[in-house]
This record gives sequence, C-alpha cells and structure tokens, in this order.
Amino acid sequence: MGPFELMDLIGVDVNFAVTTTVYKDYFYDPKYKPSLLQQRMSEAKLHGRKTGKGFYDYSEGAVKPEAQKDDALYQQIFLRIISMLINEAVEAKRLGVANDEDIELAMQKGVNYPKGLLSWGKEIGYSKISGTLQSLYEEYQEERYRQSPLLRKL
Repeated sequence: MGPFELMDLIGVDVNFAVTTTVYKDYFYDPKYKPSLLQQRMSEAKLHGRKTGKGFYDYSEGAVKPEAQKDDALYQQIFLRIISMLINEAVEAKRLGVANDEDIELAMQKGVNYPKGLLSWGKEIGYSKISGTLQSLYEEYQEERYRQSPLLRKL
C-alpha cells in the first residue's frame, strides 16, 4: 500500500488533522507544514474510503487504476520517502527521544516495517540519504527536506 492509499484508508481528513496538530505542536516549524492538497480534499469531503472517494474512487464498480511499472520511478519515490523517514528517526535519536533499539522496535512492531529506520539508513548509506534530501531541498526549496544535523554527521 502506497502513501496515498494509506491516507485514504486512515482518512484524508484525519491525516490532515494529525499533520496540523504536529505542525502546531512543533511551533509552526515549516518542516512540518500541512499539505494544501490534504486541506482542500478535507474541505471537499474527499476523505477516502469512508466517503467513497479520496485519492482513489471507492464507489460501487469503480476500477482501481493499475500502477505504472517503472522501476526507475519506483526507486526514486522509494528513496524520497525512506530518506525523509530515516531523517526523522535520526533526529529522534539526536534529541534523545528514544534509544536506537526502541526506535527500531517502534518501526518494526508499530508500523510493521521489515527493518528499523536506523538499520535501513546504514544499509542504504547515510551519505546517500543526506544527498537525496539535499537534492530535494535544492529542487523544491521546501523545509520539509531539511536534514537533521546528526544525519549530516553520519
């Protein structure tokens, strides 16, 4: 399940509310700015499965679009998502939110990831993760791609 299907499952409105809360609780740090698209979809009552339409159409007889088969695009999307997640895990470590073992366990048991994010970061290479985030920041000029200082050191 990709991120858009997951948002439809959770509810676009719920996901937007959670994102808004995180943004407020982090003192409006631009890194956590909510998505304008989620806001507009919430306002339009396009909440996902519970309303029958979100990023996908869940109405009777609707056909789910077939995913594009493009390995290069898949790798690009995967690296973008995993880099952002690893960055947050590294930042949690830097801030002392939890120790390495607890961060790994939370991701494996809490969200059923096949491995912890710190392990994934070591496997992919922290320099590759850092380079990916730097490229995204340069391309989009969005604070959401801002790196943890610890990631840069790793």
